This record gives sequence, structure tokens and C-alpha cells, in this order.
Amino acid sequence: MASTPGSLFVLSAPSGAGKSTLAKRLLAEVPGLAFSVSFTTRPPRPGEVEGRDYFFVDDATFDRMAAEGGFVEWVKVYAHRYGTGREWLRAQMEAGRDILLDIETVGARAVKAALPEAVMIFLLPPSAQELERRLRGRGDTDEAQMALRMGHARNEMLQFEAYDHLVVNDDLETAYRDLAAVVLAERSRRSRRAPEARRILATFG
Repeated sequence: MASTPGSLFVLSAPSGAGKSTLAKRLLAEVPGLAFSVSFTTRPPRPGEVEGRDYFFVDDATFDRMAAEGGFVEWVKVYAHRYGTGREWLRAQMEAGRDILLDIETVGARAVKAALPEAVMIFLLPPSAQELERRLRGRGDTDEAQMALRMGHARNEMLQFEAYDHLVVNDDLETAYRDLAAVVLAERSRRSRRAPEARRILATFG
């Protein structure tokens, strides 16, 4: 176990708020921050690597893990299931690694219930109008789908009070700095650094 354990950062946002872009940049630029690797029952796609993209398991293994409480959350998407492994997370954090989990609000609340120490971050768009503009800019949404996406975004926005930190992505650079600041500030929290402080204190005799 590392002298300073890692933290779990749970990042949620409505689709179109810029979560994926910001998460990729955080992982690339913040040392010691790793992406949470999920377990899945779907087969690997070309180029995917076991343990880097997913942990690929069969249905029987997934069933056993779920029955034994091996997931802090899991969800079925079409014919396949995806879950966040409890022991994998614990091992990463005990080794001193910070983990970033990109997840929707229902899963995020399940993670918080299982791991109360998780740091919850919600990324907001500056307005409904700007979110709709960004979604339309993708060019893959008809009017019926747009209405569904905006309705889903509103439902996710209603969950913001369950989060510890709120970051508005009006300007990408500012949003990135705010997210990075949350990660760096958590690393200085007394509960995390107390063992190191005691070690240093002991050198004073």
C-alpha cells in the first residue's frame, strides 16, 4: 500500500457538455491520473487491448462478480453488460493512483453509495441553448432525437446537487483548469497527506 492512497474522481455531464474532450486532456496532462477500466461481456473490437480498454469476461464470470458484490455499479447496454470492478478500484487507489471514472448520473450515485470517499464532479454546459447548438453541430441528430437528448440532459442536470464540485464548460481552457484544480487540491487534503506529514514529523525527533 502506498503511503498516500489515491482518490476516485467521478465525472458526469449531459451529452454535448464536453466531458470526453476534457477527460482525455486530464488523463494526458495530469501525472498520476489513470482512467477507470470497466469489465464487459462484449467481445473485443479490433485494436482494443485487455486491461487497457476493458477487462473482457464471459457472462458467467460477470454473473458471479455481480452476485458477490464485485461491482460498485454495472449497467446493461443492448445485449452486453459493463461494470466498474470494486477490487480493481481499491487496488489502484491503495497503490496511490488517482482514478478518473467517466459515468452517467445513475451510475455515479451508485458509485458514491458504494465508495463514499469518491470525489464527485459535474460538468455543466453554460445554457440549454448552447448545449443544443453543440449537439446540432455534430450533424447526426434529427428533431425527434434532439428533443430526446435535451430532455435527457435536463434530467441529468437535475442531479447536480449530488456532486461535490460543479464546473461550467463555457470556455474549454477555463473548464480544464477548473477540473485539474479539483484533482490537485484533493491530493493536498489532510486525510490523504496525514501519513506523510507524520513521517516528516518523526524526522524531527
